[in-house]
Amino acid sequence: MSQNKLMGAIEDVYEDLETDVSEEEFREAVEEKVEQMGGLADEETAAMLLAHELNEGEVETIADVEPGMDEVKFLAKVVSIGELRTFERDGEDEDGRVVNVDAADETDTIRLAFWDEQAVDVVENLEVGEVLRVAGRPKDGFSGLEVSVDKAEPDDDAEIDVDLTGGSTVEALTMGQSDVNVRGLVLETESIRTFDRDDGSEGKVANFLLGDETGRVRVTLWDERADRVEELDPGSAVEVVDGYVRERDGDLELHVGDQGAVDEIDEEVDFVPETDAIDGVEMDDVVDIAGVVRSADPKRTFDRDDGSEGQVRNVRIQDDTGDIRVALWGEKADKEIAPGDEVFVADAEIQDGWQDDLEASAGWRSTVVVLDENTGAGAAAPGGAGGSSSGSSDDTSGADTGLDAFTGGDTGGDGDSSGSSGSDANGATAGGGSTASGTATEGVVEFTGTVVQTGDPAILDDGEETMQVATDETLMLGQEITARGPVRDGRLDAEDVF
Repeated sequence: MSQNKLMGAIEDVYEDLETDVSEEEFREAVEEKVEQMGGLADEETAAMLLAHELNEGEVETIADVEPGMDEVKFLAKVVSIGELRTFERDGEDEDGRVVNVDAADETDTIRLAFWDEQAVDVVENLEVGEVLRVAGRPKDGFSGLEVSVDKAEPDDDAEIDVDLTGGSTVEALTMGQSDVNVRGLVLETESIRTFDRDDGSEGKVANFLLGDETGRVRVTLWDERADRVEELDPGSAVEVVDGYVRERDGDLELHVGDQGAVDEIDEEVDFVPETDAIDGVEMDDVVDIAGVVRSADPKRTFDRDDGSEGQVRNVRIQDDTGDIRVALWGEKADKEIAPGDEVFVADAEIQDGWQDDLEASAGWRSTVVVLDENTGAGAAAPGGAGGSSSGSSDDTSGADTGLDAFTGGDTGGDGDSSGSSGSDANGATAGGGSTASGTATEGVVEFTGTVVQTGDPAILDDGEETMQVATDETLMLGQEITARGPVRDGRLDAEDVF
């Protein structure tokens, strides 16, 4: 091959590369490769081998980055820059330095860890919105996927379509946004958790759920900001200031670091969640449901396989399409929920329940919110946001909206629904508004069901609802009995068991 053709071939190989290596450096590397191979490859072959080595680890998008890869190379836009932190290294006099940078492309977000001199350079020179060509080693970090950066250089010619302007509502949030301000209601708070960083320091993180008229979002508070969660009460109106949006397990989250804040505000904020109709849920669905609590069982504890103690509590929730048992696991079992309460359960998994009935499991990823006057929140009718319920109602004078539709309008009696869990198929109610499945005469109720919990009180389940029963009789799990007696405070005091 002539020298001109050979030079042209090397130039063609170089032009197909996406690398920060200059053409002059590439040609020098080609000559070295030829010498290393002792004449077994010409310059064109050596150029192709080098191109393969340089492209190794190159990924198309952030979504293609996976923990365990030896090294990756990708483009990303800077979303936010953290504070420079120092730490002590074992056996070294000089402190180490690190700064975390959140970056994104059109497919995902990622955290970049810059160390020592690079970290100082980032704090002094890097700006939000810059596009970087990154090379580094990916791994699973506490807050998700992160890359320990070996090399990063600005790429002024590259464009990444990520909107960094802040949205004003939950619905307007998009991946990669920074300096986000969103107002909403605190729906649920979680406890502070600590973790150890790679640099040996201890970090803190806490979460709460924020809702507005357009939806809800999980808010993650880091380090000093995590303490704020202990000052927030469900139902309080707040504004998240200078947050940034990341993705975790397929869902968007709003993060608050040292440059952000959560401020309480004195204004009315509505939360109107969209919900799924209870009669339409299917096995393995992850659903949002809302309605009125028909019954609430006592909390039960159990031993896990690892020897730790767990806890669970069952409640039955009814909307205008049907009802379903909801299992509240862990800390959610401690929530103060009673018959007559209006509740919203988000991200519940539909599973097989007692006697092959479907039940909703509310675990650590779920949210359980009691909707009352303090939250200022109301649930939308199934399948819609704040619209009229499509189901039937005892009150035909007009369409019910929100949870008024779930309660079916007038609760009967003197209008006090605090002890009411609705009416069963036979319309039987016992004194104080408590419901029983069977025939009620002069305040005495008969309830027939299967024993699903022994003890004092025992719990019966008739497939539609549960009933707490106080009795001196010895009962066995799975036994079907009928208990007769008056109902007081939601519990049947059995005078006869047969």
